[in-house]
Amino acid sequence: MPERLNPKLLEVIACPRCLARLQYNAKNQRLICRYEQLAYPIKNSVPILIDEKAEKIVD
Repeated sequence: MPERLNPKLLEVIACPRCLARLQYNAKNQRLICRYEQLAYPIKNSVPILIDEKAEKIVD
């Protein structure tokens, strides 16, 4: 079962590159920036907002 992210965190957290609001992807445990097309991983309920750890989203 995927871990849940605190909803209040989603109100204030932003993409470190463009400062856009991030979308939570519970199934894959990651935060998505639609503008930068990046997915930031979440490990043990902690978002890892580091460029080197982000994955490029391919449509």
